[in-house]
Amino acid sequence: MKILVVNAGSSSLKYQLIDMETEKVLAKGGCERIGIPGSLLKAKGNGKEKVYEQDMPTHKVAIELVLHALHDGEIGVIKSMDEIDAVGHRMVASGEYFKKTTLVTPEVVKTLEEKTFELAPLHNPAAATGLKACMEVMPNTPMALVFDTSFHATMPEKAYLYGIDYEDYKKYGVRKYGFHGTSHKFVSGEAAKYLGKNPSELKIVTCHLGNGSSISAVDGGKCVDTTMGFTPLAGVLMGTRSGDIDASAVEFLAKKKGMSHSEIITYLNKKCGVAGISGVSSDFRDLIAGAEQGNARCRLALDMFAYQTKKFVGSYAAAMGGLDCIVFTAGIGENTPLIRAGVCEGLEFLGVKLDKKANEGKNDGSVREISAKDSKVKVLVIPTNEELVIARETAELL
Repeated sequence: MKILVVNAGSSSLKYQLIDMETEKVLAKGGCERIGIPGSLLKAKGNGKEKVYEQDMPTHKVAIELVLHALHDGEIGVIKSMDEIDAVGHRMVASGEYFKKTTLVTPEVVKTLEEKTFELAPLHNPAAATGLKACMEVMPNTPMALVFDTSFHATMPEKAYLYGIDYEDYKKYGVRKYGFHGTSHKFVSGEAAKYLGKNPSELKIVTCHLGNGSSISAVDGGKCVDTTMGFTPLAGVLMGTRSGDIDASAVEFLAKKKGMSHSEIITYLNKKCGVAGISGVSSDFRDLIAGAEQGNARCRLALDMFAYQTKKFVGSYAAAMGGLDCIVFTAGIGENTPLIRAGVCEGLEFLGVKLDKKANEGKNDGSVREISAKDSKVKVLVIPTNEELVIARETAELL
């Protein structure tokens, strides 16, 4: 079985074709600047790379070009579209309408458009555009929606509810949904494999740390809490997102800055986080360089990020009644020893003990254990693979 995984943005479209018998990536690439002059497709397949500089006014044209690349004589890996058994689409928000991976039908598309677009206005409409394009170009191929929020659907009410009027929650669906679910699911599963244990035996905190960051408590293989909330703005401060903030402080800031509601939300998403604290960058490499050169605000941004992440690790250990493993993943989690050390420092009372030399090792794409041999809690670095999760869930659905 071959599964095509599609992740569509407003002006972009990434893809991978995966052979599910071996879970090998046969081909991958990305369309850039869809609907914008200068659009192109960067494609890899058959051990080669190729760039297609072609006008892509719509996502339909982009999908057609992707399919052309997949059976291109030079880099192609299939002989016809019939070899693609299904398409798995990444969708960010499901609301309470989809609890798991869902087969696409006209009714599903209608619910998606009418009920979930307002929950993720930047992501879901763009992904739906890619979905419709695929449906038009590949009308006879089964398609599945894999939601970032699905893995968090196991959270109990006490974890996902906010302290608002319960009737308003029921009426408007305002609650914590969580995001990065495919990543948290993948790395927690890989951690169990590495430790040689059944997921049901483990209490794991997974730290997906990147430009967008979230931490999850995974107890017995199921998510019981996570840091992102109704939107991806909540939790720890991130690249440009503020993370958790008093709602009254938001109103106060908006009045002082003369901003409308939409403007202050944009401000909190795009102008805050470590970029706002440091005044330098949202890129942690720039922050580390700045801190090494004596920039106190760069150091402050790094310290705040590690401190807030550590607080969630500790609180989730308390929520689960124990801790067996901490997993670091995503761009920062996989590649920034300074942050991993900052998160683990002070958690010795929980049984966390880091191996400094192992922590400083380079990311080689494998699962790496960076805890000391006598550490009661295992600390692992695991490269995430969200595309493989989407492919697996699509295959399981079929």
